[in-house]
Amino acid sequence: MNLPEFIDGHFDQKNRYLEEQSQFMSKQLKLFFKLLNARLSRSIAIWVFSSLIFVEIMILIPSVYQRQNQLLQQLPTISSSKIAWMIETYPYNSDAELLQQLSHLHHLNPEILGGTVYSQTGKLIGQFGEAPAISFSQAIQGKTLYLRQNQGDRYDVACNTVLIKNKYLVIIRHDASSIYADIYAYILRIAGLVLIISIFVTSTTLFILGKTVILPILKLRLDLIEAGKAIINNQPTPKFYSQLIKRNDELGDVIDTFKTLFDQIYQATLERNRAEADLRLEKDKSEQLLLNILPFAIAEKLKQDQGCIAERFEETTILFADLTDFTGLASRCSPTQIVTFLNEIFSEFDRLADKYQLEKIKTIGDAYMVVGGIPIPRPDHAEAIADMALEMQQIIQQFRQQDNQLLNLRMGMNTGPVVAGVIGLKKFSYDLWGDAVNIASRMESHGLSGQIQVSQTTYQKLKENYLFEERGMILIKGKGEMRTYWLTGKAGEEKK
Repeated sequence: MNLPEFIDGHFDQKNRYLEEQSQFMSKQLKLFFKLLNARLSRSIAIWVFSSLIFVEIMILIPSVYQRQNQLLQQLPTISSSKIAWMIETYPYNSDAELLQQLSHLHHLNPEILGGTVYSQTGKLIGQFGEAPAISFSQAIQGKTLYLRQNQGDRYDVACNTVLIKNKYLVIIRHDASSIYADIYAYILRIAGLVLIISIFVTSTTLFILGKTVILPILKLRLDLIEAGKAIINNQPTPKFYSQLIKRNDELGDVIDTFKTLFDQIYQATLERNRAEADLRLEKDKSEQLLLNILPFAIAEKLKQDQGCIAERFEETTILFADLTDFTGLASRCSPTQIVTFLNEIFSEFDRLADKYQLEKIKTIGDAYMVVGGIPIPRPDHAEAIADMALEMQQIIQQFRQQDNQLLNLRMGMNTGPVVAGVIGLKKFSYDLWGDAVNIASRMESHGLSGQIQVSQTTYQKLKENYLFEERGMILIKGKGEMRTYWLTGKAGEEKK
């Protein structure tokens, strides 16, 4: 490998390293901000940071006072050394000369602003410069005085000078303004250090707790949300993030408990849903069975426990249909064959009733009863009954006896008011009462095989759109003579 290739490879490796480091830092920053978005993380960070600041402040306050005392104690030491040097260099012969020499201390040490000189007995010898505020008795007791003034801080203290301590007591006033600036700078240094330590400890704590506690809790929260959706919406068991976490501490116990509880609740929910589905299916079956017995409106009233249900309808059309030669058929077939044969015929009639939206009332033996105009009134009740009767004639011709003899229907129709309802406590059935029902029954029983006999009332309703043949006056049992008609077809259609 030549030198250019070596240099290029070195730079490529360095660039890959820098890129990896950049991706790592970006990932860590994203994790940090994600942790800060968590309310628990913010609470922990604030608590840790505040606790550190509070502890450091509690430590800082006495250290500041200690630092201040150290700086103040340095002032009299320096002053005493200056006084000792001056007296040793320039001996004095009188009190006046001593005061004169001490008045020059400010030039030797600008922090010395003035002082007071006392004899050992407490007699005031004199003062120079700015007079101290501390008294002789206080100085003897070793007391000091620190004053904060507009023109600067002052510190009054007695100087222990060996050369004059046996004859004089010198109290010096110092300029302590520089101490305040030093203390302020000291506080800033300590505060900065405290802030750095607090941020470092808080960040470290946040990262450690974030990876070990906060992130698993956030994932567990997402699992709880997904678990709720799965249970409510009856969805398959989701893949939980917490299943990837294996811990042997209390949080691990919580995750294991969550998994166990979810499995139990999920299974219980599945069983409950299956039970509810079965219950709904059985309810639908019961509803359908009830609707096969009673009209929908009547079934709803009966479910509301309204007691006896009876309603008058001013205009309805009733149809009775009876199979002719049924007795002969019954003598030639077994009971099972008879019932099967009747079921096939009446099932076709039921489909016609549904087709024309009519209400089947009942079957009695080989007789079939249907009505139009109830339980919901309709203006075309007579037309619907007539259409069904004509189609019933077509259907019955499709059924043949075993000896190839055609079956026939004898049908009767009448129009008039009826009372319809449900009575009794057991085996409910929807039935009709009224003279119009009796006349319809007489129309059928006094009719002829293969014919549809209608009353004068029904004829008046249908004569414009249907084909009739007048039968004339016949004697009806219980009613006397009545004019009746044969319904032969529908107007506009070729008679079959």
